[in-house]
Amino acid sequence: MSLMGNLNRALSATTGLQVRRASPAAPPQPNKAGAKPGKRPTPVYRCPAPGDLATDRLLRRPVFIMSPVRSGSTLLRMLLNAHPRLHSPHELHIRRLEVDFGSRLSRRAMSALDLERGDLEHLLWDRVMHRELVRSGKDVLVEKTPSNAFVHRRIRDCWPDARFVFLLRHPVSIARSWHEGDPDKRTFDEAAADALRYMKAVDNARNAATAGHGDQGDHGDTDSHGGNGGNESHGGHYTLRYEDLTADAEREMRGLCAFLDVDFEPSMLDYGRRDDTQVVKGLGDWRDKIRTGQVQSGRALPAEDEIPELLRPMCAAWGYSS
Repeated sequence: MSLMGNLNRALSATTGLQVRRASPAAPPQPNKAGAKPGKRPTPVYRCPAPGDLATDRLLRRPVFIMSPVRSGSTLLRMLLNAHPRLHSPHELHIRRLEVDFGSRLSRRAMSALDLERGDLEHLLWDRVMHRELVRSGKDVLVEKTPSNAFVHRRIRDCWPDARFVFLLRHPVSIARSWHEGDPDKRTFDEAAADALRYMKAVDNARNAATAGHGDQGDHGDTDSHGGNGGNESHGGHYTLRYEDLTADAEREMRGLCAFLDVDFEPSMLDYGRRDDTQVVKGLGDWRDKIRTGQVQSGRALPAEDEIPELLRPMCAAWGYSS
């Protein structure tokens, strides 16, 4: 009998216990589909100097539409995409494209090239967007993912020559539209709180763009962000409102085209005739109203007494209430 057997006979007789070989440790299980990994910290990266742009970036002077959810960014990008020189694809969500090192040697090798993880991610972002622009055969790339507002500083650092278009809408209209998009998923109050996160991010981005500079295109806004003249130091910024866009699309598009240094094209206003394949469910608005191919009238502005307390500060900041 083996030593283990003799030991177990003695233990059983005296203590009632036995010794068993431990099972091998189970290997770590991969994340289940849909599991959300922990948020990674912002990676280290460098901002390319003006003289390095030709080496570090393929995409030049990209345009980013900064807007909250449900504020008309799909309509705006469809109008712009109907221009023969402007390409505005569905939401690209580039901020979620991440890079990691497979080994310490790969990290050392990239560091020797002065490339940290954030720099590699920026190269990937730039390559994806440049590839999309080249495939379109156009000259200017316009990106409109609403969550870009949460990383506006990093986008500015990635493309120092980027241009920014801020699209605003009455905060209550945003909250209502966000609620109506999936009323079983969120109440109006929940929709207002969730949409407010995007509004604050857009407001922060706009404040950063206008700090110390005039804003090129508020069309006479009387809010605290107004002003005229003077290019913004990272390539420029422009503000328009959804209500103005739906009320007089030609006027608003003429002003925006001037900012983007392209000629206005009347065919932009009938965007459905030029391209009806760009609406992708889940990557922007895809409902019937946007599929008409023409600008539709916006909803009436909420009355002052319809503004919930939660949204009053943002309504005041954007000039929609006193």
